[in-house]
Amino acid sequence: MQLWVGLGNPGAQYALHRHNVGFMAVDIIAEMHAFEPWKKAFQGWACAGRIGTEKLLLLKPATFMNESGRAIGEAMRFYKLETDDVTVFHDELDLDLFRVKVKTGGGTAGHNGLRSTEAHIGNSFRRVRIGIGHPGHKDRVTSHVLGNYTKSEMDDLADMLGAIGGSANWLAAGDDARFMSEIALRLAD
Repeated sequence: MQLWVGLGNPGAQYALHRHNVGFMAVDIIAEMHAFEPWKKAFQGWACAGRIGTEKLLLLKPATFMNESGRAIGEAMRFYKLETDDVTVFHDELDLDLFRVKVKTGGGTAGHNGLRSTEAHIGNSFRRVRIGIGHPGHKDRVTSHVLGNYTKSEMDDLADMLGAIGGSANWLAAGDDARFMSEIALRLAD
């Protein structure tokens, strides 16, 4: 089993924040691949399903971003998973808007959700980094990250999320390079 975690903050007021793009990604994966309905579990919401031959549990921690690792650790212990069974979808300030990159391990780059995850499970988990772009000046970072996507960004956001969901079979199979190239091809059309 693989555990795929979307990072975000719970509550309708945060739904369209750039910081919540991890929640958006796992929501679209659940929808496009006909996962079971979301249920309260592991200090958040979880749903199970399959992509190809791979069994997955999707998780959206309800602990708020700064404590995401608690929920992830609880789900891992319950299913007796290892850190390398975990994939975390998160916003990435240092990637261009709507670019998607995958890597395993690395630093937290000041991301509190990643910092909490690392504190609870170590850092050798796979990360799907979803670019939100940098606002240009460090004084504007907080309002940018905690701000909603603009109306003019909504179509591109939907396209990117659709590309993530439509290419998820490659991620499930462990072919990170193909996952990234499929997303790039879908977004180039």
